[in-house]
Amino acid sequence: MDALTLHRIHFAFTITYHYLFPQLTMGLALLIVVLKTMALRTNDERYDVAARFWAGIFAVNFLLGVVTGIPMEFQFGTNWSEFSRRTGGVIGQPLAMEGVFSFFLESSFLGLFLFGEKRLSRLAHWGAAFLVCLGSWISGFFIIVTDAWMQHPVAYHLLPNGTYEVSSFWGLMMNPWAWLQYIHNQCAAVVTASFVMSAVGAFYVLQKRSSDYGRIFLKVGVIAGIVSCMLQIFPTGDLHGKYVAKHQPVAIAAMEGLFHSEKGAPMVLMGQPDVENQKIDNPLAVNDVLSFLIYGTTSAEVQGLDQFPRDQWPTTLPLLFYAYHIMAGLGTYFVAIMALAAFLLWRGKLETTRWVLWCLLLSFPFPYIANIAGWMTAEIGRQPWLVYGLMRTSEGYSKHVGAGTSLFTLLGFLGMYSVLSILWIVLVYNAIQKGPEETPNHEHTGTLAGA
Repeated sequence: MDALTLHRIHFAFTITYHYLFPQLTMGLALLIVVLKTMALRTNDERYDVAARFWAGIFAVNFLLGVVTGIPMEFQFGTNWSEFSRRTGGVIGQPLAMEGVFSFFLESSFLGLFLFGEKRLSRLAHWGAAFLVCLGSWISGFFIIVTDAWMQHPVAYHLLPNGTYEVSSFWGLMMNPWAWLQYIHNQCAAVVTASFVMSAVGAFYVLQKRSSDYGRIFLKVGVIAGIVSCMLQIFPTGDLHGKYVAKHQPVAIAAMEGLFHSEKGAPMVLMGQPDVENQKIDNPLAVNDVLSFLIYGTTSAEVQGLDQFPRDQWPTTLPLLFYAYHIMAGLGTYFVAIMALAAFLLWRGKLETTRWVLWCLLLSFPFPYIANIAGWMTAEIGRQPWLVYGLMRTSEGYSKHVGAGTSLFTLLGFLGMYSVLSILWIVLVYNAIQKGPEETPNHEHTGTLAGA
């Protein structure tokens, strides 16, 4: 295996593992603000206890996110030095702002939220929760601005030495691709947090313990879940997909397995791409739907892969096809299960419908899979470009770092992250087993009025 392939696998592994944690913290930060808001509105102490319980889990995920995020910054210099040299004048700005502004905002107020409840007023404690949420969401924005420039480069110019620099700071920040990708990504983070909260609530209700908190977790998780799942598909997913089709038509053709241009192009629900023969084996397709989704009419022609040179096709095309369909398929499942749970919640029957509770409990890993598949779709779809249209992936890696060195460090990260995984499982498992009632007490003034 050559050095370039190992560098790609190395970065793919570290970034995939890292993103298991921010997707929960960004979504959970918003739901904690919801719980604190309900505590203020109802003067019900149980919402404060619920927020405190989830803050502990948030803190564990935040810590693991920091620990696993730092190595990726170094990988730009170790594994992708040529990419860093040529594009550092652009991507360095949002990455630096993420660290200086949003990370310190989030971490500082997380300390106040975790340890300042006895010392702050209830409104000030709510403010700390809000600023933690704001910091985590701003952090996500700066990261996505960086990635969006690689997907759709704007506001730059090329210097005589072959490097790129920003020509307009606000042009970089207002990149339309970044904003569409950002709202889609943040909805996905809320989906993850909603399923995790609903799963814990279902677990408590099924076990007939911590029932009050189980009901609160179910209510907040299911309501946030149905809203975020629907927004994930429309309008955020729809708008982002149309923008990708406009600026990366070859990526859309590869995602859909459309090897030949067609009017009234079908949307393939299932199948196996055969790249050599340029067809989909065993297709299950719905006629005209792809043309309608992209252009709003069933008679529009959608460009196929045959319209693009072979060296511009996304590499590992079958993996892109499967990742996209896993993401889309799970997104459909999320809407279905959350819509059913929301209907039963409205009818007051969710707590007694055990099979739906079991579905919610067992579904919590699926948003993680869908999020990773979504990022794989975006990043593999950009290939063979590292910066779309400007720099190929084969031009950006560190040519003086050999395959053996990359493999050695990859194995080292596999070992370290295995230990971190065990630590995370133990900490979160213990927190859930103890339950909200075992959360350390503080001075309270709330009442135990109904939820």
